Amino acid sequence: MKHPPSDPKEPLAQSPRRILVVEDEVSLILTLGDRLRSEGYEVEAVEDGIEGWERARTGDFDLILLDVALPGRSGLDVCRDLRQEGVGTPILMLTARTQLTDKVVGLKIGADDYLTKPFDMIELLARVEALLRRTGRPLGGPTSYAFGDIRIDTRSAEVKRGGETVEISSLEFKLLAYMVEKRGAVLSRDELLDKVWGYDATPTTRTVDVHVASLRQKIEPTPSHPRYILTVHGMGYRFAG
Repeated sequence: MKHPPSDPKEPLAQSPRRILVVEDEVSLILTLGDRLRSEGYEVEAVEDGIEGWERARTGDFDLILLDVALPGRSGLDVCRDLRQEGVGTPILMLTARTQLTDKVVGLKIGADDYLTKPFDMIELLARVEALLRRTGRPLGGPTSYAFGDIRIDTRSAEVKRGGETVEISSLEFKLLAYMVEKRGAVLSRDELLDKVWGYDATPTTRTVDVHVASLRQKIEPTPSHPRYILTVHGMGYRFAG
């Protein structure tokens, strides 16, 4: 008996989000692993910075929970090197340190959020969900886009230009991916701040302009006369790729 063909518009079943925990406190690894798994996530844990770096750059993860004080390599070094290699996986840094400078350094080198120990598990889960919501793609949605000589892979958070990898920050990738997804629509700076920076972020509208200018330098054939990211004066930006 033949079965009717499945509806091509039917969404695919969602596979569990995969989280890499890089943490040297065994008790915290157990606590985080048990709670995250109870929330439906797949969890892999490693206990030093060297192995954490290797797994983060070679594994297929949706989020990285990264401690700062690690044996082998510090979390800050791991975060910096991952971003320099073009790994765009969201990173939530964990640390017992409370100095503002540590947080600033972490965010500047590419971390997406920062949580100081000890923390409430409810707060950590809220931040995890917010990061995944900001960076996740819709079920059944495309995993890649192409325009001109630019190709965007939303799964690996990678951008290539003429076949060569473009060095791009996590926020720049999120901004570009959102604009491409909303191609043709005029996007206000307030909308971009809300949808791209999102949770626990308080940048100014000038921040959007700075990131747009940086993106233009990386993807536009002639940045001073943009073809893809267009300014709509008095309103915001429109992606026309």
